[in-house]
Amino acid sequence: MKQVVPRVFLAAALAGLSAYLLKGDVWTFWTWWMLAFLMGMLAMPVTGKLFAGFEDKGWIFSKILSIAVTGFLTWLLVAVKLLPFTTVSCIGVSVVCGILCILLYFYQMKKGVDCLPAGRGTLIFREEILFFIFFLLWTYVAGFRPEAHGTEKFMDYGFMEAMMRSSTLPARDLWYSEGTINYYYGGQYFAVFLTKLTGSKVELTYNLMRTFVAAFAFTLPFSLVYQMTVDGLKDRLTGKKRCIPTLAGVLAGLSVSIAGNMHYVVYCKIIPWIQKLQGETPDSYWFPDATRYIGYNPVNEQDKTIHEFPCYSFVLGDLHAHVVNIMFVLLLVGILYAWMKHVRSRKAVIEKISRKQFWIRQLFIPHILLVCVLIGMFHFTNYWDFIIYFVVAGGVILFTNIIQFEGKVKKVLTVTIVQAVEMIVVSYVVILPFTMKFQTMFQGVGIATHHSLIHQLLILWGLPLFLTVLLIICILWEKLCDGRNRGVYRLMRAIALPDLFAVIMGLCAMGLILIPELVYVRDIYENGNARANTMFKLTYQAYILFAMTMGYGIVRMLALARKKVFKIFSVIGLVLLCWTFGYFGKSVTSWFGNVWEVSGYKGLNAVSFLENGVQGDASAIRWLKNNVKGTAVVLEAPGESYKDYDNRVSAMTGLPTVLGWYVHEWLWRNDTDDLNTKRTEIETIYTSSDKELVKELLDKYDISYIFVGSCEREKYGTNLNEEILAGLGKKVFQSENSDTYILKVN
Repeated sequence: MKQVVPRVFLAAALAGLSAYLLKGDVWTFWTWWMLAFLMGMLAMPVTGKLFAGFEDKGWIFSKILSIAVTGFLTWLLVAVKLLPFTTVSCIGVSVVCGILCILLYFYQMKKGVDCLPAGRGTLIFREEILFFIFFLLWTYVAGFRPEAHGTEKFMDYGFMEAMMRSSTLPARDLWYSEGTINYYYGGQYFAVFLTKLTGSKVELTYNLMRTFVAAFAFTLPFSLVYQMTVDGLKDRLTGKKRCIPTLAGVLAGLSVSIAGNMHYVVYCKIIPWIQKLQGETPDSYWFPDATRYIGYNPVNEQDKTIHEFPCYSFVLGDLHAHVVNIMFVLLLVGILYAWMKHVRSRKAVIEKISRKQFWIRQLFIPHILLVCVLIGMFHFTNYWDFIIYFVVAGGVILFTNIIQFEGKVKKVLTVTIVQAVEMIVVSYVVILPFTMKFQTMFQGVGIATHHSLIHQLLILWGLPLFLTVLLIICILWEKLCDGRNRGVYRLMRAIALPDLFAVIMGLCAMGLILIPELVYVRDIYENGNARANTMFKLTYQAYILFAMTMGYGIVRMLALARKKVFKIFSVIGLVLLCWTFGYFGKSVTSWFGNVWEVSGYKGLNAVSFLENGVQGDASAIRWLKNNVKGTAVVLEAPGESYKDYDNRVSAMTGLPTVLGWYVHEWLWRNDTDDLNTKRTEIETIYTSSDKELVKELLDKYDISYIFVGSCEREKYGTNLNEEILAGLGKKVFQSENSDTYILKVN
């Protein structure tokens, strides 16, 4: 009872704070939080079994597991045309999955299996509060700049609107009306799935999805590293030491979700301080500089690269594939650790089994099968993560097999290879409905002819590399001092489970940094930006793996290292890591302004910018969104990628146009002749005086509406032939405060 009252008070205070900060948006915010809570709770009979060795039975992971399973199953049924993509389908599949989980719970109760975190109320409450706080923090901050405008937000938002309109998947491409979306649309799909489940509107959930992911980017690493630290310290968690796992979890969560890199420390703090001492004017610091360093400072026009990380993504506000997939890759990492823990804690039982029984056991491991499905799902959420986490999962499986099969080389290699083949086969089978309709953008692998400068690599990756190597040396020194741990099997057997898992994550992260220095995946950006996409996607995951390794490693060395030198270097690393947390404050202030002023909160409406940005077109765009059902083709002027307001109609309504952002469609389809033809024929429709030719083109592209607004007048100027257009259809909308109008084609 003593604990209940403070908890109720804290929960009520946070609810009141959220209502005060978010104003009218709080209802949608509460709905999403409650949905995650209920879905996670219903999935606990499954999650509790998978994460049986966790103190919280995988409580936070249960939320993502339920979203992944119900969302992917819904997508699969829609993709094979067994269900339409509607709200009823999304709710129906989720309800069926929930009922099955309830039946499983009663079955477990009957068998005496406890898969609920009984007696861990404090830990569960702590995790739930942390999730709510970070969800609220990011949602409030996002409300200071909610516009789905700039960078690639038009694409991300447009994908969501297009899927909201579509009853089939993949949805019709909003920027290429003759085809479907040929990109990794899974991240936006899950955002739409949750939007349909909650009955919300895309205008709000575009921003809510990115803050939802940001909250999990803290709580999932917290839960994993908390458990790793508990496993590492074991019986030493007495007295004040009981708080150590919490501190390690918080450090890991902050490292993944809000930390920057040492570029911020060097160029925003140290160099300006030196310049001040020398009487010079300090250089200004723009927070994206931390993601555009190699190839930019110093400038190398032949090798401009990208090295982003989660905090930058959360601040910038793009809802891209690599962002949404953060919560799914963290789920996968958690499952791998849970499986490894299960194998290491399993008592050796001497029994004679047949070869058939042995292989059945190795091929039907629930954890590995789920990992296979998740890796397959990555094909359409973020393909790069399919490759990355196939290797990560393979590494964990190899190390685990070495231990459980006592280092017997033949058996270890045989089982590992078979399980690797299993991962490939299962992952490809479950995603076939996507890959059969997807035209790959892969153009081969090239040898890197440009390389990063050493000091650049040290600034970006020196800290995590140093701490990871320090952890490895610390572990090896402790174990090799004991002469009994000679040999790979004995050494790995002697290393504590969390230590070994942290080493695996660190080694994988090192490999991800090294690869772009050697090879790159070829694409249309090869001239001057050859390594950009490869470095971007690989080092993004390296950052996440390094962050969790550092969170665990620092606390582990401070608590357990026998030599003071490891503790000293850990303290130095901790100070530097905490210094990078300042990137969050710098980026938030730079991008969102004074977030301490509550009156500056604009709300979560992602399309509110239309009234100020393209005021004359705004009412026309809203008319289309509210009055046109389905996926009728709306003609607008083709635009250039990233340009302000180009293709604002298709992006904000989800209605397909003949041709949208040129470079993006070039990347997705790699057919510039076709794109150039479409661009020319669109110009013909808007400017030609040959009425019959225009009619033919309208029929060719099945155009239902013609939009004439600010961008069309800017692009075609006096060549715009409005007399011909007027004779082709009926004017169904005329703006009251501008010359923007919409024609419905006869």
